[in-house]
Amino acid sequence: MPLTTLDPTPALVVIDLQKGIISGPVAHIVPNAAALSTAFREHDLPVVLVNVTGRAPGRTDADSHGSTGTLPAGWADLVDELAPQPGDHLITKRRRSAFHDTGLDTLLRDLGVTQIVLAGVATSSGVESTARSGHDHGYHVVLATDAMADPDPVSHRHSLDRVFPKLGETATSAEVIDFVTRRSLGSANAVR
Repeated sequence: MPLTTLDPTPALVVIDLQKGIISGPVAHIVPNAAALSTAFREHDLPVVLVNVTGRAPGRTDADSHGSTGTLPAGWADLVDELAPQPGDHLITKRRRSAFHDTGLDTLLRDLGVTQIVLAGVATSSGVESTARSGHDHGYHVVLATDAMADPDPVSHRHSLDRVFPKLGETATSAEVIDFVTRRSLGSANAVR
C-alpha cells in the first residue's frame, strides 16, 4: 500500500548501514538513506541509526564456516554518508530485529513516536524483522523501498511484494521526503 500520511511524530530507523556490511550489491542505497536522514533532521524529527555487533549466542553464533572470531576493527561503524549528528539516537543490536533487547520501543515511545520509516539492509532480514516487530508493537510502519537492499534480489523482491504490504505502507525516499516537507510546511502555515 502506498504512503498516505505521516503521523505527528514519525521517526526514521536506519538498519545496519555500517562499514562491515555495506559493499557491492547493497551500497547503492546509501545516498537515499542519507537523504532521508538529512530531511528528518532538518525537520526536527527523530533519527535512529541501528548497527549490529554480532549474533545471538547459541547454536547460531558461528558463521557458515564454523568461525566465531571477533569482528574486524571498524566493522560496526556507521557509513560516513549517514553523518551521525549529536541529536541522533544510536541503537546497537545483536539480533535481526532492532526491537529485540535494545530499548528501541522505549526510546520511540518516550519521543512520542507512533510511526516508523524503515531503511537499511538486509531487506529480508534486519529490515523485515524490524518491520514485523514494529507492526507487532503497534507502530505505523513505512518502508522506504529505494533505501533498502538485500544481497539476494529474490529475497528482496519477496519482502517488497509479499511481506511488506501486510505490515505497512511503502514509498520511495523522495516520496517520504516530500511528505516530511509538506508536513512541516503545513505546521508552519497552521502557526501563522
